Amino acid sequence: MIKLSSIDFFNNLLSVFDVGSLIRYGGLLIIFLVVYGTTGLFFCFFIPTGAFLFAAGISVASDGLHYDIVTVCCLLILASVMGNLTGYWFGWKAGPLLYRKNDTKFYKKKHLTTATSFYKKHDWMALTLGLYLPIIRTFVPIVAGIVRLNFRRFFFLIVSGSVIWILSFVLAGYAIGRIPSLKSRSNYFIFAFILIVTLPLIIWVIKELKKMRKENDTKK
Repeated sequence: MIKLSSIDFFNNLLSVFDVGSLIRYGGLLIIFLVVYGTTGLFFCFFIPTGAFLFAAGISVASDGLHYDIVTVCCLLILASVMGNLTGYWFGWKAGPLLYRKNDTKFYKKKHLTTATSFYKKHDWMALTLGLYLPIIRTFVPIVAGIVRLNFRRFFFLIVSGSVIWILSFVLAGYAIGRIPSLKSRSNYFIFAFILIVTLPLIIWVIKELKKMRKENDTKK
């Protein structure tokens, strides 16, 4: 029986975020599609988008992507906005069908329920800061379409949220990539940055959802 050391285990964990090879072969297109998919297509909720964004910044700094940082950020913001618009349109047209759809490998009704509860209490925050949260970022635009959120308000929130989300991850990766001594440990920085940025939000969301459940139980 092979026993992994704690270091081996940690490196294996970090390998989930090792998206450098995908970026090298797929270039900016693969990152664009990842961002678009995880913000607009419910079956893409499991993709670690933050790792792709951070790695994109590193790749630009080290000339792995042959585009300037402004172009990359603008295109990825566009991908996020387009993805959210797709989710909104899907929710508007066919969203109610998801509540009746049976669970599959790539779809869990509980994710839609979680996003719905969070959206109903924190609509603007769900569409802006919610981009930092796995699952929430994928399902909230769909919920916004289901509840027929005013389009102008929706568009304003997703644009502002996309700008903040994309710039924070890509520019952080770009800053690390410009320091040669840190580039070799980029996997660790990706892992640490995602934890620092998303963990407090995840904990807060969990507390909010527990509070909502208690309130619903009290009403019953």
